[in-house]
Amino acid sequence: MQSIISFLKEVREELGKVAWPSREQTIRYTVLVVIVAVAVGLLLGGLDYILTLVTAFILEHYGR
Repeated sequence: MQSIISFLKEVREELGKVAWPSREQTIRYTVLVVIVAVAVGLLLGGLDYILTLVTAFILEHYGR
């Protein structure tokens, strides 16, 4: 039981050393992550769509 209490005291001490971001930074970084995620999703979705069209074209014209 003593080791659990010691562990929790050390956790609290370490959390006091953390440089927490401000509210503005947190909002800015969250918006940035959402924008990048949407952009990557659109890029990958578009690439998938194009490759699907190319594959369908190849199979239609050169498939057996």
